[in-house]
Amino acid sequence: MATIQEFTIQTSVSGTYLLQLPSHSGPAPLFAGFHGYGQRAEDELALLRGIPGSEQWICCSIEALHPFYTPRGEPGASWMTSRQRELRITENVHYVDAVIKRVRESGSVGDTLCFHGFSQGCAMACRAALLGSYRASGLMLLGGDIPPELSVSEGVSRVHLARGNGDRFYSQEKFEHDCARIRDSDVPVAATLFRGEHRANEEYLNAAGEFLETV
Repeated sequence: MATIQEFTIQTSVSGTYLLQLPSHSGPAPLFAGFHGYGQRAEDELALLRGIPGSEQWICCSIEALHPFYTPRGEPGASWMTSRQRELRITENVHYVDAVIKRVRESGSVGDTLCFHGFSQGCAMACRAALLGSYRASGLMLLGGDIPPELSVSEGVSRVHLARGNGDRFYSQEKFEHDCARIRDSDVPVAATLFRGEHRANEEYLNAAGEFLETV
């Protein structure tokens, strides 16, 4: 019987990110966002721009490296699947580090960095903040849980965790578990349970803006 062997090989893949410059000149903090499953960088940038106060930041929306067509026939992207999980995590963290390095080198960027994730992008925001090369002043998570293997106490100053009370994908049980994990790590956390589903709405955006101001 023939033996099947599996190998991996590194190759060069181009990633996409979008920038929205602040409304003022001079150094500005960096607000980096990660979209949900099947979305694109444009979707996350729209979410970042909808948060009050974000106009004072350099908003950077990073698109996942794995494109596909959604059931609607529209192009979208995914951060990763369970297949070759550890390899994909390493690649994604290096990718985000490279984006942040380029943004810092190309413009007037201050020392403050805040990560934002929505849905599947929450895990990527956590990994960027806790495994990446750049320390996060803030971490904002909407509708997605914290990867179980990560220690929240390392690499982030404060966290905003939010869930819509009608969210079918991010349960109340997971939300409460993540809140407890953050508090047990002695990291300041602002928890927001708003009236809504698996998406941002005005109530969430206002709460996110209040948190962003503290960062």
